[in-house]
Amino acid sequence: MNTIAFIGLGNMGGSMAANLIRANHRLTVFDLVADAVERAVSQGAEAAASAAEAVREADAVVTMLPASRHVHDLYLGGGRLLESAKTGALFIDCSTIAPATAKEVATAANARGMRMIDAPVSGGVAGAAAGTLTFIVGGEAADLESARPLLEAMGKAVFHAGGSGAGQAAKICNNMLLAIHMIGTCEALRLGSASGLDPKVLSDIMVQSSGRNWSLELYNPCPGVMEHAPASRGYQGGFLTDLMLKDLGLAMEAAANAGAPTPLGAQAHELYADHSRAGSGGLDFSSIFNALTEARNAD
Repeated sequence: MNTIAFIGLGNMGGSMAANLIRANHRLTVFDLVADAVERAVSQGAEAAASAAEAVREADAVVTMLPASRHVHDLYLGGGRLLESAKTGALFIDCSTIAPATAKEVATAANARGMRMIDAPVSGGVAGAAAGTLTFIVGGEAADLESARPLLEAMGKAVFHAGGSGAGQAAKICNNMLLAIHMIGTCEALRLGSASGLDPKVLSDIMVQSSGRNWSLELYNPCPGVMEHAPASRGYQGGFLTDLMLKDLGLAMEAAANAGAPTPLGAQAHELYADHSRAGSGGLDFSSIFNALTEARNAD
């Protein structure tokens, strides 16, 4: 690809753009936050005055935005992305959004002679910084192959989930399960502590037993158990509670549309909504560990 536009330079997007620059790709960038643009420029990117300007000469466009409404507005509304890009451009949307929105935008892009894949990511802020993200892709296989060199510069694994919107559907399923096993891990560690067990010892036991899971092994929610986990940094950084709540909302919407029962997903959504309302929306989602203490103390 000769020129790449990157739009959305937040905690995830900024690091992803930096990895593309390190891989010697030429980037033109835009974000509503001036400091984020300046940081990318200091790493070797060129700044654009608007999203529309950023994509005008781009062969590929990567977007990383907070929610469905932002993606819809950027591509189909005031952002005028599809109106501004050249015919044949390849769009790679890495946001986590509703599958229906991904399909709508892809259909509009195809109608204008452009290509598009939805490629939401798993791996969090640390994975974005390290270039070890997992990309879960929906769209045409040929378009994925065109995008693969860019995805592999930002991540370690690329999966083709199916047609347009399938990447979003798979990502939503993954994050619903992540929320469920994070809450379960917190409950087990709280129960162990209340029973007089050392949470580090209990974690070591469960990691080697049938309760093993990603939250327990790589993202332990109990402070002091895992040095580099957000729990040991006051739950700062990582994947915010409000972002998990957004993804659980998408899962509940998808479940309703598909007629699929998700009772544990619904309970996780309710617990994270309560946790956010209690003022923890800006903390890492593993801070749900504290909500269990607060509930116990309230009793």
